[in-house]
Amino acid sequence: MVLPIVAYGDPVLKKRADEVKHDDEHLQKLIVDMFDTMYNASGVGLAAPQINKSIRLFIVDGSSFAEDDEPETHYMRDFVHTFINPKIIEEKGTEWGFNEGCLSIPGIREEVFRKEEVKIHYFDENFKEHTKTFHGFAARIIQHEYDHIEGKLFVEKINPLRRQLLKRRLDEITKGDVDVKYKMRFPKKK
Repeated sequence: MVLPIVAYGDPVLKKRADEVKHDDEHLQKLIVDMFDTMYNASGVGLAAPQINKSIRLFIVDGSSFAEDDEPETHYMRDFVHTFINPKIIEEKGTEWGFNEGCLSIPGIREEVFRKEEVKIHYFDENFKEHTKTFHGFAARIIQHEYDHIEGKLFVEKINPLRRQLLKRRLDEITKGDVDVKYKMRFPKKK
């Protein structure tokens, strides 16, 4: 089932999410619904707070970053994961910029600098435990989604002056004055 995505300005996006309970009987359906929602919105990642669930869960599918003519992106073909109760252990490498966007902040893309490698401990959809290191685009997507469960948004990582210039557009998103092709929930829509 496709769920509405929570828009910028909703308090759930600023709250540090709670741990997922191992015995949550609705978890598997929620994960399926999150993938349906993400694909419907043409996203590469979705965190539970973005669908108004303040729990430490996010999903990713970075396969759209895989390009046949670029061998360094082939690994992204299989980058489809569920991260439950993740904990970033280490971020390292050179920071690199990329023009990021967010399903909760439609129509805005800004250059964000992130480390090139991330080591993360998490549970998958079957509650199997993993500790893995991801690089490049995979690391970036994980860091972006991890920020969501920590109550942080990518616009907080951009230059403060640039963020101030975006204030009017961010306010419009909060009020629902934005054209989107997927279901959203706006905190100040009249």
